[in-house]
Amino acid sequence: MQHKIIVTNPVHDAVRDRLAAVGTVDMNSAIEPWSPAELAARIADASAMMGFMTDRVDAALLRAAPNLRIVACALKGFDNYDVDACTRSGVWVSIVPDLLTEPTAELAVGLGITLARNIMPGDRYIRAQAFHGWRAHLYGQGLHGSVASVIGLGKVGQAIVDRLAGFGCARILGVDPVASPAGVTNVSLEDALAASDFVFVGVPLTGQTRHLIGAAQLAKAKPGQLIINVGRGSVVDEEAIADALEANRLGGYAADVFEFEDWGLSDRPEAIPPRLLAHPATVFTPHLGSAVRNVRLAIEHRAADNIIALLEGKPPGDAINRPAPR
Repeated sequence: MQHKIIVTNPVHDAVRDRLAAVGTVDMNSAIEPWSPAELAARIADASAMMGFMTDRVDAALLRAAPNLRIVACALKGFDNYDVDACTRSGVWVSIVPDLLTEPTAELAVGLGITLARNIMPGDRYIRAQAFHGWRAHLYGQGLHGSVASVIGLGKVGQAIVDRLAGFGCARILGVDPVASPAGVTNVSLEDALAASDFVFVGVPLTGQTRHLIGAAQLAKAKPGQLIINVGRGSVVDEEAIADALEANRLGGYAADVFEFEDWGLSDRPEAIPPRLLAHPATVFTPHLGSAVRNVRLAIEHRAADNIIALLEGKPPGDAINRPAPR
């Protein structure tokens, strides 16, 4: 039987060619994702799917895909994918567990420096042709001598710690129930927020971490604190962040991830709060954590590896479940 492989976002030609050697590839060649209805129609006779951040796989989609055998996620965080429903339906789920770590940590520190050193206001100042030489303004703060905390000490969190170690922070605090890397003092979330100049958020989205940082936590945070979120949007309550910025309790907020992206949540907001976008003490990037050319290519190849293995009769190497045969 000729396998049909759904690829929901554009991939490099080399990856598409590899998949074409084991099946017929139906790839979305546009930047905008397929609608849920279009994905359901295309996946009806598919054996495999390469999925991305823009996709949601749930029980309803699986019912429309009776021949599906694997969903290979070209990503690390899989909260938009119902793994239990896949397991019950006999569908393997694989992820790319490690290739996103380094570029995401790099971006986190870059966002922190951009926010702290007023790089965006400085850029706007020059482009407005207001710069006529040095003036005593746009003073920010540096990582050197600061207290920085990292919320979540998984691979990304530990990679952020590694990078912070080179900036001469006075202290690096960590918030994680199980991990405690060298050079990090583990504390409670409340203590980290009370003491830190910089807070880097790197935890995944679970039932326990949604709005981990909200109004109650921000009310007790150190005044003028900078929060940088590269984990998942809904780990932070964006409306509470906007409130704290408008009240001048929070010094700034930078993010690469947003609540509206968390497709697995039925009550997610439809957009980023306009007042958050309008606030001058913010820096945002459009989910660029893994947006490094060679890294994205490696991620696509890794997802393809998992599809090819399954279609050749072998377990996918990066599987996070073990379903019964269909």
